[in-house]
Amino acid sequence: MLSFLNARQSGLDDPVRLRRAESTRRVLSLELNHNRDVARVHGNGINTLDIEVIDGRYMLSGGSDGVIVIYDLENNSKKLQYSCKTVCTVGRSSRHVHKFSVETVQWYPHDTGMFVSSSFDKTMKVWDTETLKPAEEFQFDGNVYCHHMSPVARKHSLIAVGTKDPKVQLCDLKSGSRIHILQGHRGEILSVRWSPRYEHILATASTDSRVRVWDVRRASGSLFTLDQHNGDKSKASSEAVNTAHNGRANGLCFTADGLHLLTTGTDDRMRLWNSATGENTLVNYGKVVNESRKGLKFTVSRDCSPEFVFVPCGTSVAVYGLHSGELITMLRGHYNNVDCCEFHPDYQELYSGGKDCNILAWVPVLRQPDIEDEETNSKRGGTQAAVNPAFEDAWSSDEG
Repeated sequence: MLSFLNARQSGLDDPVRLRRAESTRRVLSLELNHNRDVARVHGNGINTLDIEVIDGRYMLSGGSDGVIVIYDLENNSKKLQYSCKTVCTVGRSSRHVHKFSVETVQWYPHDTGMFVSSSFDKTMKVWDTETLKPAEEFQFDGNVYCHHMSPVARKHSLIAVGTKDPKVQLCDLKSGSRIHILQGHRGEILSVRWSPRYEHILATASTDSRVRVWDVRRASGSLFTLDQHNGDKSKASSEAVNTAHNGRANGLCFTADGLHLLTTGTDDRMRLWNSATGENTLVNYGKVVNESRKGLKFTVSRDCSPEFVFVPCGTSVAVYGLHSGELITMLRGHYNNVDCCEFHPDYQELYSGGKDCNILAWVPVLRQPDIEDEETNSKRGGTQAAVNPAFEDAWSSDEG
């Protein structure tokens, strides 16, 4: 740590290298925090989590009981042992509560005064955080599996919605109506995701084993369909041509820079794609157990080098190296299957929710003082403190 600070102060290192190295160290040291409890409110499994990006303080959860909860993650007591308390709840006693399982919750990207939820009761609701009443409600013909708002959009206010219908629905927050559909899939839409790089690029995953990438400005079909064989017809059976997975494609997640797209499927495979070309990068993550009949909610780290992927895997959360495919560790603590996880980029923390009705907090282990290491290293004639290779930054510090 001291060597990083000295190199940064003297101008020998890129200013962000220290941040990346420390963020990486923190992610690699994640463990279950027994001193932090998240209030247990849900009476059934937890399907979805979302942390707002404005202050990084409030977290939404949605459960199979139809209940939505807002938590305050801040430690107001300043004590080592504390509980993340509920700020408010849309409980069973509320007349506005979803009748069936809540599948996705998401904060409005630019303001904590609003959030959106979608449910198996065939509705998507836009909520006013202050009153906890729906400001807008969209009705659909079938179960709603997922929805997503673009984190970077300035020219549109569209919500992409995946339902039992093979058509992807686009709802406009400004007009309060469904304005467009995207046709091309032949099965239920289990996951939708806007690019964090381009506001008009959307990815969708379906039970037809296909993942399509769309430019919503185009009136015609999708830009391209991801092909696990990269167009090599000799490797694909006639049924597997232009498919991303050999089972249901049920999970999507862009990397923070939007350059790559991760997909998961019930063929127990996770694949990394170049989001611009649709090329399969052929990173081998091994067997990624995936028995979810609905969408799989997984997440990617930010500001680390290398980056990491957090994937619900049975009763654990598997942590993989994004570009290496290496299984780094398994985070174990839930008593039943994990259905969702959410990464907190400000503190490099992870929150996971499962069928055991618990939300667990995974927190980095505090760094031990390394003054003694510095002194030992200087006695050996070294000029830089020894750094664990796993924490070394993969970026060159002399990039032009």
